[in-house]
Amino acid sequence: MPGLYFEEFEIGRVFRHEIRRTVTDMDNMLFSSLTYNPAAIHIDHAYCATTEFGRPLMNSIFTLGLVIGLTVQETTFGTTVANLGMTDTVFPKPVFAGDTIRSETEVKALRPSASRPGQGIVTFEHVGLNQRDEVVCRTTRAALMMARPA
Repeated sequence: MPGLYFEEFEIGRVFRHEIRRTVTDMDNMLFSSLTYNPAAIHIDHAYCATTEFGRPLMNSIFTLGLVIGLTVQETTFGTTVANLGMTDTVFPKPVFAGDTIRSETEVKALRPSASRPGQGIVTFEHVGLNQRDEVVCRTTRAALMMARPA
């Protein structure tokens, strides 16, 4: 299913994305390694056993990427020109290997691009939830989107 064009979005529309993903320890190790993040809280099980969490926390940037990635198929697949930025990103609950993450998206704002004819800016609020429906990530994202071809 292709993503939506700028004109197909409506302020207030909510998407409850069907695709979910269970995260693994290997996801955490690989992502932390690929991004040169040596923080013990992500990769050192012995250290993490001494923390309040008792086990490694999933890398929050991995969580953010996953939460947004789970939204792409129904919203922006093939119709995004560029991500313009993310703001107000929070991680209210930790994510651990074995958690299953799903996403919900609300369209918060729309405006035609003043400098790029045939394109518009969509502001999304993406929310990531775990298997207990606890919010684990929330972010506001602005995306430059294609308008429907003439």
